Amino acid sequence: MISLPFAAALSTAILSTSFLSGIFGMAGGFILLGFLLALMPLPAAMVLHGITQTTANGWRAFLWRAHIRWGIVGKYAVGAAFATLIFAAAQITPSKPLVLIMLGLVSLAGLAVPDRLAPNILRPGQAYVCGAICSALQLLAGVSGPVLDVYFARSELDRRSVIATKAAVQMFGHVVKIAYFGRLLIAGEEGVALFAVLLAIVLAVLGTQLSRRVLDAISDRQFRTWTRGLIAVVASVYLTQGVTLLL
Repeated sequence: MISLPFAAALSTAILSTSFLSGIFGMAGGFILLGFLLALMPLPAAMVLHGITQTTANGWRAFLWRAHIRWGIVGKYAVGAAFATLIFAAAQITPSKPLVLIMLGLVSLAGLAVPDRLAPNILRPGQAYVCGAICSALQLLAGVSGPVLDVYFARSELDRRSVIATKAAVQMFGHVVKIAYFGRLLIAGEEGVALFAVLLAIVLAVLGTQLSRRVLDAISDRQFRTWTRGLIAVVASVYLTQGVTLLL
């Protein structure tokens, strides 16, 4: 059983971050992971984060299921599967600071380059590349959000298609995360309280559901403008973290 103060803090964090991700399809998971890592051991935090994000993305995909671009999802999955097999066989373990720096630089570069050179999930072959890159980053650093967001930020998809399609592809990474860190939990002495899991599932759905009205109210132009701003902020945080750890 978890304490009342922890339950209150966890509820606030999950509800607010699920609401944020429900509007923009990004940023909420990064904030929630930082909160969980500050209060829980790494395996437990990763499993609870994976459960929360799988639930939130799954519910978001269900709410906007009519807008999912399944062609993109399929190509992304192929690229992700290829990268997973390669990295599992190679057993690459790079420096976390360097990966965070790379995440920040790649994301900021994707925002800065001209439209004709920028990553775009709709261009031929780029969904495969996006799946491979994002899957590799998940395996190397546990995060890939800013890079995934860059691929969608310059596309011509409307805001509902962006949210729905991103939710569908993001479920892959979080399911893998649960499986990987779940093994560590079983092997170790730490665990995740059942009440915390149930709380995470319920509040992830509630936060996502509440965000639907906001997404309906804003325009595609507002969505793209605010999304690009959020990508820049999150990428800058990753870059700063990486440089700090390196020094």
